[in-house]
Amino acid sequence: MGALRRAALALAALLGVSSAVLEVHVGTGSVFSVEGQQVVLPAWYTSRSQKKPYITWLLDKEDADPFQILTYLDGVVKVEETELKPRVGFLYPVLTHNISVFINATRERDSGQYMCTVNVVDDATSTGKNVGVINLTVLVPPAAPTCQLHGHPAVGANVTLSCASAKGKPSPTYHWQRTAPTPQFFFPPVQDPARGTLKLTNLTLDMSGLYICVAENRAGSAECSIVLEVHSTSTKAVIAGAVLGSLGALATVIFFARRVVGYRRKKRDGQEEAANEIKEDAVAPKTPSWARSPASDTISKTSTLSSIAGTREKPYRSKPPSDTASILTATGSYRGPPPRGGGRTPNLSPPPAINGTPQRRQDPAAPPGSLPASSLARAGAVPVMVPAQSRAGSLV
Repeated sequence: MGALRRAALALAALLGVSSAVLEVHVGTGSVFSVEGQQVVLPAWYTSRSQKKPYITWLLDKEDADPFQILTYLDGVVKVEETELKPRVGFLYPVLTHNISVFINATRERDSGQYMCTVNVVDDATSTGKNVGVINLTVLVPPAAPTCQLHGHPAVGANVTLSCASAKGKPSPTYHWQRTAPTPQFFFPPVQDPARGTLKLTNLTLDMSGLYICVAENRAGSAECSIVLEVHSTSTKAVIAGAVLGSLGALATVIFFARRVVGYRRKKRDGQEEAANEIKEDAVAPKTPSWARSPASDTISKTSTLSSIAGTREKPYRSKPPSDTASILTATGSYRGPPPRGGGRTPNLSPPPAINGTPQRRQDPAAPPGSLPASSLARAGAVPVMVPAQSRAGSLV
C-alpha cells in the first residue's frame, strides 16, 4: 500500500509541474508601420506562478549587435539609454501577463528584430519557450518626385519624360498619365514603372498637354507634373531667326558706339596736343624800340610824319624856301614858320578868358590835302623837326 501511495504522489507532482510550464506568445511575427506613426508589438506570457517575472526586450539589427531597450525586474521598469528611450514603454501593467510594448513616432532606423524574454523564479520552461520574436518594418512614403524633360519637343522628334523620388521604403513605382486636354494612361514598354521614364516618339501637336507622374509604395504616394509643348518646325525657325537678329543688332550698336567713343577720344587728344605745342612754341611779345626811345626821339618822329602829311599833294620843288620848318608842338598846337624879313613872331600865348572862362585856341587851318594837327595828335603822332630847304636845293 505504501509503495502505491508514493507512486501516485509522484505522478501528481509531475502533472502539476507540466501544467505550470512558462511560455511566451506573440500576436504576429511581422509588424509594419509607417514612418512617424505609433506601432505596438503584441506579446504575453503564461505561468501559474505568483512570483514577479523578470522581463527583457532586446533589438537586433543587421548592422549591430543586440542591445537591451526595456527591462522589468522586481516590479521596476527600466528604459535603457538608447535612441528609443523617450518613445518606448510597456503598453499594460506587467502583472497582467501582457508584456506588449509601444513605440511612438517610428523612424526608418527603428526597423529590426525585437526579442522578448521572460523568466519566473519557481517556473520551469523548455528551451526557447520563454522567448518571443517580432520583426518590425518601418515603411517610408515616397518623397515628392522631380519631373524632367529630355530632348527638344519639336514635331516628329522623340523625347523622354523622367520621374524620380529621392526617398521611399520600399522603393516606389512610377506611373505616368496625361490629364489635359485629353486624359491618357501609359503602359510598358512606353512606360518603365521601376525607372520612372516615359518615352514619346514621333511627336505631334496633339501630344501637347499636362503630364503627371505618380510615385507610390505601401506607405503612401506623391506626384509631380510637367507641361509638354510641341513646337512646329516653322515656329522653331522663327524663334531662332529672332534670336540671331537680336544678337546681330546688339553687336552693331556696340560696334558703332565704340567707334564714336574712339573718334571723340582721338579728337580730344589731338586738341590737347595742339594746345600744348602752341604753349611751348609761343614767344613773348617784344616792346618796339621806338616805344623805349626817349621823349625827344618820339617828338622828332611825330614831327616828321606831320610834315610829310602836309606836303602829300604838293611837289617838293614848289614849296617856298624857308630857313626853318613848321613845327607841331608836342601838345598838339601848330606853330607856323618864322616870318621873313624881320617880321613879327606870331603870338602863341593862350587866348583871353571871357567872363572868367578860358577859351580854347582854334587850330590853324591845315593846308589842302593834309590832316589837321588835332587829328594827328589823337592818332598818337609825335611832332618832329624837319630841316628847311633853300631855293638852291640845299638844307638850311
